[in-house]
Amino acid sequence: MIRHRRTATAAAALALGAVATAVLGFAAPASAHVTINPKEATQGGYGRFAFRVPNESDTAATTKVEVVLPENAPVGSVSTMPVPGWTVAVEKRKVDPPVEVHGSQLTEVVAKLTWTATGDAAVKPGQFQEFPVSMGPLPQVDTMVFKTLQTYSDGNVQRWIEEPTPGGEEPESPAPVLTLTAASPSAAPTGGAPAQADDDDDDAEGDGLATGLGLAGLVAGAGGLLLGGLAFARTRREPTPKA
Repeated sequence: MIRHRRTATAAAALALGAVATAVLGFAAPASAHVTINPKEATQGGYGRFAFRVPNESDTAATTKVEVVLPENAPVGSVSTMPVPGWTVAVEKRKVDPPVEVHGSQLTEVVAKLTWTATGDAAVKPGQFQEFPVSMGPLPQVDTMVFKTLQTYSDGNVQRWIEEPTPGGEEPESPAPVLTLTAASPSAAPTGGAPAQADDDDDDAEGDGLATGLGLAGLVAGAGGLLLGGLAFARTRREPTPKA
């Protein structure tokens, strides 16, 4: 019953949202700035991410994308995936203390990634391009801010470098932000089993009891047949008394 009520509530909320959109005639605007996808990951882990770059100009194409990795959150292993029609340049910087990766102490980490279009591969108006990156182990911080520069074919540069403020509105030119959460403890969870598991146990116990009673009935029936057969045989053997 609880599940049905929750489903009905969710459906009602969706219906109200659709009605509001139809009545007011608008919906929330789509995000058009550079983002990182996925936007969340786990501290200490590895992940595959993509910097998604939409082209916001009506007349010019995006020809270069520069992504700066945060200085306060160095990552030991950073590798890029080839993007057809684009070259990538990797800049490194020294770090102190070193970053440990699989027992090795690294004194250099990637500081900046620069993708440059070749030929006709530039991002045209109305299009977007993704630039995949593999990173890890991810640092023990809450967020990673990747300040990004987007260069257009007409020479204009869009600077996606503004950091978000807790509880504040989204900046006009926000930088891509990756949110990191602490890893879950490896110990098995303790405590009582969920209600559904209890119901399943009750059903299993009920099935076992029914099976046991059924077997007992079969045994009793077989015993009755056996006794009846013996009594019949005894009656056939006894002589019929004379009058």
